Amino acid sequence: MSNIRVIIAKPGLDGHDRGAKVVARALRDAGVEVIYTGLHQTPEQIVAAALQEDADAIGLSILSGSHMTQFARVLELLREREASDIVVFGGGIIPDADIAELESMGVAKIFTPGASTQDIVQWVRETLGDKASSRVS
Repeated sequence: MSNIRVIIAKPGLDGHDRGAKVVARALRDAGVEVIYTGLHQTPEQIVAAALQEDADAIGLSILSGSHMTQFARVLELLREREASDIVVFGGGIIPDADIAELESMGVAKIFTPGASTQDIVQWVRETLGDKASSRVS
């Protein structure tokens, strides 16, 4: 079986990446192949990395309040590059009122502060396990 591949990214000017690193490590420890892009990434850089790495998903960590803009741009770029099959999920400081709108835009899941890494790992496995398996030739 092929490994699940996930890009973990910090878009925009937000300089706080502790949560992203905790999630990346939890996924890695659970056997997920994780590519962490680092701080201050543009949506263009994030999507390019996802395409280059043949990622199954992009996980965005946003604490800056720019979640509506950043998620929308990543989703738009994926559509433009005919890569809408890459699942987009995220977490951070995202008001409950914005979660439904993000999901209607195409974001698969939002994890808010306090979400356990076990819940995130379980969701990634359940959501992406079959997708990664189908990549095997």
